Amino acid sequence: MSQTYKSGFVSIIGRPNVGKSTLMNQVIGQKIAIMSDKPQTTRNKIQGVYTTDHAQIVFIDTPGIHKPKSKLGDFMIKVAQGTLNEVDAVLFMIDVSQGLGAGDKFIIEQLKNIDTPVILGLNKIDQVHPEELLPIISQYKQLYDFAELVPLSALQGSNVETLLQQIIRYMPEGPQYYPSDQVTDYPEQFICAELIREKILHLTREEIPHSIAVQIEDMRVKENGLVEISAVIFVERDSQKGIIIGKRGALLKEIGQQARHDIEHLLGSKIFLELWVKVKKDWRNQDAVLRDLGFRND
Repeated sequence: MSQTYKSGFVSIIGRPNVGKSTLMNQVIGQKIAIMSDKPQTTRNKIQGVYTTDHAQIVFIDTPGIHKPKSKLGDFMIKVAQGTLNEVDAVLFMIDVSQGLGAGDKFIIEQLKNIDTPVILGLNKIDQVHPEELLPIISQYKQLYDFAELVPLSALQGSNVETLLQQIIRYMPEGPQYYPSDQVTDYPEQFICAELIREKILHLTREEIPHSIAVQIEDMRVKENGLVEISAVIFVERDSQKGIIIGKRGALLKEIGQQARHDIEHLLGSKIFLELWVKVKKDWRNQDAVLRDLGFRND
């Protein structure tokens, strides 16, 4: 290990759906944060660990900052804002194909209250003409004195390596916090629940995505190596339960098949996945239920 080993923590913030989780998965090299075309997909702080021979960056992928409409929404905002003073650098990601919006301006106002260096990641450059990029950069530079500005495409991996090198510049000298082969500090059960939730996000529409939560009730390894997982999908209304199950159980079966594929890849083992759907009315506004489902600010 280098005598000048650098390590630190970086919070990834930005409006919903700007590609924060996509970047996290691109950097880590595997899926630990779920991805969806629907906003507000990430609900908890997902920590991803990037390690080289000379540095280690612990990324915190936070929920998109938005106007909350429930206690769950309040939790998500507090999670995102609470990381800003706890880290060594902040990566503020924007979607250049959407341009400067009110949400970005709101976040920049929050950034003015911290001393942490802020790197601007201009994501989705593959969706705009290069000539459109300079005016966008100029707009943001007028609003805040960013430590660095890095255009990139998280989906394609373009300029991600440059972004990592720029981030390492702002990391202090320090220890390697996690083993080289560890990519997240979240338990396997949490990642499995998130992968199931991702499939529901992909396969449902309208009000369903924000009304669901997934909890792993049991996970055990059999003598033959098979991993048995029992998971519950919580919804807020009986009508939503019917949608998730689908006609003759077809949608629930499809959710299970797609989730099983990703979980087997994650665990490196064959799995048996059992899914149940239960109604917890208005769970997003019940503190006790939110705590039971793992939504905590600590």
